[in-house]
Amino acid sequence: MQHPRDLAKANIPNLRMPCAEDGAAIWELIRSCKPLDENSMYCNMIQCDHFAETCVLAELGDDVVGWVSAYVMPNDPETLFVWQVAVSEKARGMGLGSLMLQEALNRDSCEGVRRVQTTITSDNDASWALFRKFGNEQGTVLGVQSYYTEEDHFQGQSKTENLVTIPLAEQLARAA
Repeated sequence: MQHPRDLAKANIPNLRMPCAEDGAAIWELIRSCKPLDENSMYCNMIQCDHFAETCVLAELGDDVVGWVSAYVMPNDPETLFVWQVAVSEKARGMGLGSLMLQEALNRDSCEGVRRVQTTITSDNDASWALFRKFGNEQGTVLGVQSYYTEEDHFQGQSKTENLVTIPLAEQLARAA
């Protein structure tokens, strides 16, 4: 088995906007990336179709190996909200999560974006590592606050989601 760094050298991931036909493959990727919450295949298809300009699909050859679902918040066009990041086992260790986030931010649809937000449960070490790394790459510090609480929002059925805010550094803002 090849080490992920060797795969990265041999195969640079293709990052692109998704299309509706990618929904099923993305659904399968998310199902393989425990403990990510699984949405319906229809939800993933809608994300690919309606939010294609802010979502990113990563491929190595014919394999879907990464996914970022995100959208510019309708009530705050300076915020890109990242719903989900999934990276296949075969593409881990390549920095793909950060690459996909930056790819989304480099698109015209994110021209006015000044911050990234997401929610993360306290025990999701992989997400914390990704967003801390991304914040470091931006030269900024994560803002964190309790947001959707276990008792008030999930009726005790899911863990509290912490709102993470990453201001984007001015020097890294998109060039006009």
